[in-house]
Amino acid sequence: MNVMTKTALLPWAPEKTGEAPQADAAPAPVARPGLVALLWLPTRLAWRQLRAERARLFSAIAGVMFAAVLVFMQLGFRSALFDSATRLLSNMQAEIFLMNPLTTASFRPEPLPRVRAHQALALPEVAQAVPVYLAQSTWRNPDDGSRRAIQMIGFDVEAGAMHFEGLDAIAPALRRVDAVGFDVRSRPEFGDVARLYAERGPFEVQVGNRMVQMAGVVSIGPSFGADGNLVMNEVNFRRMVRERQASNTDLVAIRLRPGTDIASAQQRLREILPQDVVVLTHAELVAHERMYWETATPIGFIFAFGSVMGLIVGMVIVYQILFSDIANHLREYATLKAIGYSNFYLARVVMAAALILAVIGFLPGAALSTWLYGVVADATFLPLAMTVERATMVFGLIFGMCAAAGLLAMRKLRDASPADMF
Repeated sequence: MNVMTKTALLPWAPEKTGEAPQADAAPAPVARPGLVALLWLPTRLAWRQLRAERARLFSAIAGVMFAAVLVFMQLGFRSALFDSATRLLSNMQAEIFLMNPLTTASFRPEPLPRVRAHQALALPEVAQAVPVYLAQSTWRNPDDGSRRAIQMIGFDVEAGAMHFEGLDAIAPALRRVDAVGFDVRSRPEFGDVARLYAERGPFEVQVGNRMVQMAGVVSIGPSFGADGNLVMNEVNFRRMVRERQASNTDLVAIRLRPGTDIASAQQRLREILPQDVVVLTHAELVAHERMYWETATPIGFIFAFGSVMGLIVGMVIVYQILFSDIANHLREYATLKAIGYSNFYLARVVMAAALILAVIGFLPGAALSTWLYGVVADATFLPLAMTVERATMVFGLIFGMCAAAGLLAMRKLRDASPADMF
């Protein structure tokens, strides 16, 4: 019978060398999941879960799209209001403006002493000081005879303080007595003036109680304060608005010499002019007009309130969809918990579903809003167009809306306990 012998030890074995046996090597650390695993796997599960209920998915997309369109339209109208209200002032080319401190908006200015323009010329930095006159009158439609309010703008048309498209071409004609230039972008209720001018050339029209000659056309555009515009030189303006005192004006546009520092010139004008005038840069003048429409009228608040209501409606819709989806798959979520998935993973699934709804609901909403912008702009002649800044902001609002709905719906995951489900 063979006897089992002890296995021979290798020369470097610890038993022969006298070394202490080494402890077992520590297990290799478990690699943490990367960013792709943290985001892609929950997103894939969320998409499959949303896709399983097609009707519910389409309802959620429609809700998000409705919220996106509503917010886009409200913000678009608000921006068009401010852009149109400041369009006239934005077309002015002067660097500094003088205005009565009591003037709240350009369409109802307070009188400013005309002598302030001559006093501003005392500074060597000032090249021109151009008085600008603004008033409202009525325009008789040359086609049907109806009357409509129109804004008149009087100034030295050859001074370069205004930059309206087509103004340079008709500036010599506006020097004639009772000659005016019509804004071809005015609303169609004023008549097809551009066609009549192309057919007849200069022709007579009635403004207020005076017959004037329509000597040419310019391009400005309507606003919330005026549906149409007429431009003329200051002599014709005073002839048509006789109740206006010749010693007063509404605005003074100051052109500085090339290379002049605008801030220093503004400060020097404030020092030499009396307290009955405020000295504004071009940007400050436009901001002053915009501030009036934002704070002194309810229009800005109404549009902002409409945007908030659209977000609330969309959030309620998305919340109902996500909450119902979690409630219908509560056993599945409990099973995932039972096999080791954490609440954090399940929360990522719900938030991924909210992100998916935000993206696939925003894209058709943005496309529809772009088309609606064009329709509204053609109908109202307002500067309404899609911009990258607005699209980015609306997507952020829509994503925040869906994320808030997801956070509310995740409370239902607390009920997904394996012990209670099985």
